Amino acid sequence: MKAKVYIDGSEGTTGLRINERFQGRDDIEILKIDSEKRKDPEERRKFINESDITFLCLPDAAAIEAVSLINPDNNHTVIIDASTAHRTEADWAYGLPELGEDFLEKIKTGNRIAVPGCYASGFNMMVYPLVKMGYIGSDYPVCVTALSGYSGAGKKAIALYESEDKTNDLYAPREYALSQKHKHLKEMKAISGLDREPLFTPVVDDYYSGMIVSFPIYAHLMKKKATPEELQKAFEEFYTNKKFIKVMPFGSEEEGNNFFAANAYSGRDDAQIYITGNEDRLLITARFDNLGKGASGAAIQCMNIRLGLPEEKGLCI
Repeated sequence: MKAKVYIDGSEGTTGLRINERFQGRDDIEILKIDSEKRKDPEERRKFINESDITFLCLPDAAAIEAVSLINPDNNHTVIIDASTAHRTEADWAYGLPELGEDFLEKIKTGNRIAVPGCYASGFNMMVYPLVKMGYIGSDYPVCVTALSGYSGAGKKAIALYESEDKTNDLYAPREYALSQKHKHLKEMKAISGLDREPLFTPVVDDYYSGMIVSFPIYAHLMKKKATPEELQKAFEEFYTNKKFIKVMPFGSEEEGNNFFAANAYSGRDDAQIYITGNEDRLLITARFDNLGKGASGAAIQCMNIRLGLPEEKGLCI
């Protein structure tokens, strides 16, 4: 029997990528709302309650409204929310199953699943294991930088970047969130177990998709000291048999002449982790597609897990 899937917000970048990943799948029935009624609450209510899975690809306020449209007697519809609205809610599963059996089990059994933010995905796949394994304390002064393609900036920004009349500053990398109030900071702190929000410097650049998130570590501030090679082995063990997070062999950055291209994983739904540096200063880098493991790919992976399907079904890894 086919699972009935409704995508609330199907015309945004996340919704469009989800639709792309469903092409060729014969186990999914997409419920399609009339485009003229896609913002009508009663029409949305009908589709949400009819579905087995509803993806929310919406701004926060609209995602919260969508959840309120679920009928009180509806205990079958699974909500997979790609917005920021529910990522730190205790009764919602956090959609990064690789972090541990408790994360995976909550996705397997829950009807409310929050898809991580793109930057937060890279952040938590690096920082959570460090805290969990005792390499850094929860009080470590975390400072993270990230570089992303413009597809994560929303429809208006995409239109600006792809306009023939775009201004000169759009051809260059642009640092933003200068007030240190980026919307992903809350989940970065909450999920990783840090005492305070990290210093975070995101940069958007003139390419469509792909992302790197980098976390530099001073060895003398580590709770448990390790060389880059020792830390690589620890991460490799932490992510053993995880199909969507690949810890790269120590020294493999040399294959790219010691450069990381942020768009190298564009179009994919998995992620790479590299550990480099020296005995005094270590660097952990996560590379993935902000629309893949950072958004739509993660959402479909969670759906597959919840439906008891192979988690990679329909995805590019």
